Amino acid sequence: FLIFAFQPIALPHHGGSDLLALHLRGMFICFVLAAGLIVIFMTRINRNLRERDAYLADLRQRSAEEDHIVRMGLLASGAAHELGTPLSTISVILSDWRQMRGVKRSRELSEDVAEMQAQIERCKSIVTGILMSSGHARGEGTIRTTIRQFLDDLVQEWRLSRQPIKLDYSNGFEPDEQIVSDTALKQVIFNVLDNAQEASHDWVGITAERQDEKLVFIVKDRGPGFDKDILAALGQPYMSSKGRPGGGLGLFLVFNVVRKLGGDVSARNMAEGACVTLSLPLAALTDGGDREI
Repeated sequence: FLIFAFQPIALPHHGGSDLLALHLRGMFICFVLAAGLIVIFMTRINRNLRERDAYLADLRQRSAEEDHIVRMGLLASGAAHELGTPLSTISVILSDWRQMRGVKRSRELSEDVAEMQAQIERCKSIVTGILMSSGHARGEGTIRTTIRQFLDDLVQEWRLSRQPIKLDYSNGFEPDEQIVSDTALKQVIFNVLDNAQEASHDWVGITAERQDEKLVFIVKDRGPGFDKDILAALGQPYMSSKGRPGGGLGLFLVFNVVRKLGGDVSARNMAEGACVTLSLPLAALTDGGDREI
């Protein structure tokens, strides 16, 4: 009916009432909107691709670092096994020397032999720690303690073994928390303290405090500070100003172990010296699960 009853309507063709003009304007608006949506979508797609590439690059970097750490662990474990026999041999020889008449009569020789025996025992302790922590699952070599006790014992052990000229230590961690410690975490803090002492023989400052649900461990020194290039690439292997083979591996291990615990490491130069801050989540320290370092 509508086909046969169709009657064309006469419409004026001028100005704003021109239907063709309205049609063209509508098409133009649609094209603009479509172009805008395409630009937005392409921008987001490019951004997602860049983020994916950055994420994959980060994964590759971490994989390379993990592989490097595994190789270092294997080498350390092998070296520890190899060092066991010569250290025991030297210890026996020193014990025999100490019983010799000439050594007994000389106070200086007796003190020298006693000092060598003490250093041998320290080497044995280090080797034992390496064997306990190199590739073993969590639970072997771990110790249940509190954060305050762990830090106090750690700093006291470091003070006795390194004998710094002046050490300012402040443990303000309150309230205390039960934790599970192990040799890897202990070695991380030792590495930071050793670097501070090498840079500043006359003074090292240590502060421990609680910030929300994190343990914040701050180490300061009065040395020359970090070079700008090293500070920018801090945590990368072999980035060191010491100029010796293997330099920079200490902080490389610090960064990786702290990262595995879910924490972070920051370093900055001060007006006099440098400051390194370790921030560790309490959940990672108090977790008795299957976490491995």
